[in-house]
Amino acid sequence: MVPPAAASRSSKLAALCERTLSGGLNPRYRVSNSGPIRSLNVQATTQAGKLKTIDDLPGPSLPRTLYLLFIKGYADKSHLLQGVQKGFYGPIWRTRIGPYDIVNVASPQFISQVIQQEGRYPVRAELPHWKEYLDLRRRAYGLHVNTGPEWYRIRSALNPKMLKLREVSVFAPVIQEVVGDLLRRVELLRKRSPDQTTVSDMAAELYKFGFEGISSILFETRLGCLQEEIPEDTLRFISAVGDMMTLSEVVVLFPDWSRGILPFWKRFVKAWDDLFGVAQKLIDGRVAQIEAQVRSGESVEGMYLTHLLSSGKLSRAEVNICVTELLLGGVDTTSNTLSWALYHLARDRRVQERLYGEVNSVCPGGREPTTEDLSGMPYLKAVIKETLRLYPVVPGNGRFISENEVVVGDYWFQKKTQFHLCHYVACHDESEFVDAELFIPERWLRADAPGSGYYLHHPYSFIPFGVGVRACVGKRVAEMEMYFALCRLMQKYEVRVEEGAPVVEPKTRTLLIPAKPINLRFLPRA
Repeated sequence: MVPPAAASRSSKLAALCERTLSGGLNPRYRVSNSGPIRSLNVQATTQAGKLKTIDDLPGPSLPRTLYLLFIKGYADKSHLLQGVQKGFYGPIWRTRIGPYDIVNVASPQFISQVIQQEGRYPVRAELPHWKEYLDLRRRAYGLHVNTGPEWYRIRSALNPKMLKLREVSVFAPVIQEVVGDLLRRVELLRKRSPDQTTVSDMAAELYKFGFEGISSILFETRLGCLQEEIPEDTLRFISAVGDMMTLSEVVVLFPDWSRGILPFWKRFVKAWDDLFGVAQKLIDGRVAQIEAQVRSGESVEGMYLTHLLSSGKLSRAEVNICVTELLLGGVDTTSNTLSWALYHLARDRRVQERLYGEVNSVCPGGREPTTEDLSGMPYLKAVIKETLRLYPVVPGNGRFISENEVVVGDYWFQKKTQFHLCHYVACHDESEFVDAELFIPERWLRADAPGSGYYLHHPYSFIPFGVGVRACVGKRVAEMEMYFALCRLMQKYEVRVEEGAPVVEPKTRTLLIPAKPINLRFLPRA
């Protein structure tokens, strides 16, 4: 006779296994055969004691982890370390370093199992140092710190104007204005260069473009990032974002007692203070404009900030933190992806000419593209997709499963397990993407398109903006910015790399960024 406790556990595990397998893979998609991946045998694994636990996972010792990071040089190449460790341990392994105990998941099948069981209120990762700052300054929590129903309430208020294509198309005119400024900036810089064609460190210029674009939507104010003389407040804003993101990686590694000894915490607080200071000034300025319009009887029109302020769904303090957090996530996606896309187009003339031909056929004579035109540019979208596959903006993402016990493969994990979803290695899996290290936009074209290299792959092998309720809020805006910018740059210039320029590899700084400056030559098209 099975003891009641064991029977209860067996029943619970059976439900978990059924949930893992239900809604499994669409049979259209072939399954990767890389690594020791096995289907769950529900009957076998639900017997008490049959599922393995986190303690059974393979993984590196702390000395080996430190050796790989600091002796072998993977500290700024953690995206490559995913593949190294998958080769050692298979598609799921455990890493323990400092206070962190992490389950790494490095196959699309296992990534899908984690996400499908994450519950209604998933958490990417706990950010105690962000929470500590917000508590210190008595500020409201936003998307990154709030959890559970409160997180869902805020997310529901932010979604409509960001994720619906019809709503996002309203932002097109201001994005086109910012793209126009980018083109003028490129023209100015190339003419100033010794050969009158080269723009040095294109990623830095595209960072300014990304910052200006998302700020124009979120704050409904042009900041002048692409001007010759950038305003002082804007420079402080840009610097604060960079400092906060860099210091965030450092502060979290040190215990609370080090706050008054080491300089990192004070610098982290100052960066946040500067960030909020400029954001608050911008929001207050827009509120004053709205109030003046109301007093004079004018109709109030605006974009995202006006919508949030007038919706009544968020407090003023919540609007402040949410807009600031959206800014943090809205710059690098655009700037990094465009940098890598231009780099590969400059190195592959065939791909660049095919893209130019498509853009020119849809928008002849250099006509400015519209949102409707974008639907007729599948190769443009394929170029962006392939860039995001090769260089996922975030090479690994977190999932802190707080609601459910989880079964992944033949392992059972308790609540509050921290998972690391290894997107980089999934995107570079040869069994999912043939010639995975090559830049081949054709792989994303429909099977009936001319020159298509399309074939089926696991749906969770490529999720650059995430999936489900935790998917990127700004996905549609980022895509529109990239499409318009790349389209208009192709209309105006042929892009080439410098003669004899070395290959630029990526490095990891939380995000995947160029390890060296990307210098490009912009030759005007006849």
